[in-house]
Amino acid sequence: MKIAVACDHGGYDLKEMVIGFLESMEHTVEDLGTYSRESVDYPEYGHKCGEAVASGRVRAGIVICGSGIGISIAANKVKGVRCALCTSVKMAELSRQHNDANMLALGGRLTEPVLALQIVDAWLNTEFEGGRHQRRVDILDSY
Repeated sequence: MKIAVACDHGGYDLKEMVIGFLESMEHTVEDLGTYSRESVDYPEYGHKCGEAVASGRVRAGIVICGSGIGISIAANKVKGVRCALCTSVKMAELSRQHNDANMLALGGRLTEPVLALQIVDAWLNTEFEGGRHQRRVDILDSY
């Protein structure tokens, strides 16, 4: 699967770990930056990753900032993006099962690395259930 990953300075270290994890699972990763711990503006990176997902250039996106909140808001400004900020494996599973989330947000300063990788793994390996949830996803996509 081709996956875009982007972060701000607060998510840089976790982004590097997530990329290594994804590549070890033989996913193709498009690294959209940032490329250091130097301070940058998270909206630019969340939006850039959201555009990559919405355009179909990649199948999924993962964004990381200090808390995961700001960058998920930025990603969700892009029409067609359903970015879920997940702080547990269960949230990751539900974001896929019920919301067909096509982007995952993580908090680089708030999520322990081992848990973050478990969240990524669960998110990637959980399927959308469809059914009654499809109608709700269609409503989201219509906004």
